[in-house]
Amino acid sequence: MPRYKIWHHILFEFYFGPLMGLLGLCVSSIAKRRSPIAALWAFPFLWVSLEFFRSNFIFLSIPWALLGHSQYQNPLVIQPAAITGAYGISFLLAFVNAAITAGVLYLFKLISKTSRLSLSLFSKKSVLTLIAAAVGLTFVFIGYSWLSITVLPTTRSIRVSVLQGNIDQEKKSNPSKYAKQIMQTYIDLTQAVADQKPKLVVWPEAATPGFVLKNMAHMNQIVPLIRATDAYFLIGSSEYPKFQKGRKFDKEKFGNTALFFSPNGKVLGQYLKIHLVPFGETIPYEGIIPWPSFIVSKEKKSFEIPGREFTLFDLENEKFGVLICWEVVFPDLFRTFVKNGAGFMLNITNEGWFGDTAAPHQMLAINVFRAVENRITLARAANTGISCFIDPTGRIYGRVEDRKGKATYVEGHLTREVNIYHEKTFYTRYGDVFVYCTLLVTGVLLIVTAFRPKNR
Repeated sequence: MPRYKIWHHILFEFYFGPLMGLLGLCVSSIAKRRSPIAALWAFPFLWVSLEFFRSNFIFLSIPWALLGHSQYQNPLVIQPAAITGAYGISFLLAFVNAAITAGVLYLFKLISKTSRLSLSLFSKKSVLTLIAAAVGLTFVFIGYSWLSITVLPTTRSIRVSVLQGNIDQEKKSNPSKYAKQIMQTYIDLTQAVADQKPKLVVWPEAATPGFVLKNMAHMNQIVPLIRATDAYFLIGSSEYPKFQKGRKFDKEKFGNTALFFSPNGKVLGQYLKIHLVPFGETIPYEGIIPWPSFIVSKEKKSFEIPGREFTLFDLENEKFGVLICWEVVFPDLFRTFVKNGAGFMLNITNEGWFGDTAAPHQMLAINVFRAVENRITLARAANTGISCFIDPTGRIYGRVEDRKGKATYVEGHLTREVNIYHEKTFYTRYGDVFVYCTLLVTGVLLIVTAFRPKNR
């Protein structure tokens, strides 16, 4: 990844490493104070609890690459996320792996005929019980998934076009130099989708080279383009927070925004990014913690303003919400838009910062879960990919690709029908109830274990 240095990796190790160490400590403690089989029963609860902690730990919240996300291409497993969130799928995987571990250790005990006390505690009955429970839970997940996929209701749809400009990060960092080329790229892509008669055209995050509302040159290019296309437009840009109410802003600062235009080129509204990237877009505890220069560069003087409003845009009596870049990794933020009435969702993003790495594919996996959790259609417009459409069951039914099937670092566009759904799931309504139950069980297990002496 460009600009990723060894000290960044060391900082990540200080955060992620101890979490795995804590997991091992808890499993070991339960194994010693109760039994190894009890530790395997406890393992999925411990795993999900640590995932939840990592996903909600102040400004270091990183709900990225959870165990459950690995199943994003397996629709017959992930549908229960509409009840449990992605954590429920992580729980299933951890449970199945714990059962496999018990089976392997029991077979090793039989084959080696060892007298080791830890293996002698694996009785045939206890191991078969754990395996049977894992198999039963798997069938429950698959059964629910099959029913969810087959009874999904149909409703009206809206034709949406997403654009993928594939603008190099160096060019985006020099907007004054490459403004003409950047704008021409999106003008060409927009003209290419005009014949497909989309109702909404979506440009990626920060697609414009600089401000739009304060730059008449850009407005003079965008407004005629919108009128010629005769469609609504959602355009990512950096802007002063003009449409935010009830709050005074520093006139020198700006925010990462999504501008919503009517077919006649009028600005109907603005969404200001709520969850900013720590150290990139905002400084956590600025003025309180003196961050060193290798974390917060002294050369970076301006940071962005966070939004506060969960803005919904109205497109011919259908409402939709927008999440910018990594906001989509936060399930509570996403479900708030749906809970407030969004009939479909957009994610505009620029993942060019990561280079041609696994990050865009991991982001795609997370987007799939957001769609399933809330039973809602999701469209993505990404600068360098992956731009795509995801249905409420998590099926990716179209992505921008070149002739070789490559979806990242290619220029292109895609138009699809976006189905509108208004049925709110259990997860949309109530959130992480499953995780709270898991945390309760984990707490009880650790307390009971703490007051029990070690086995001889």
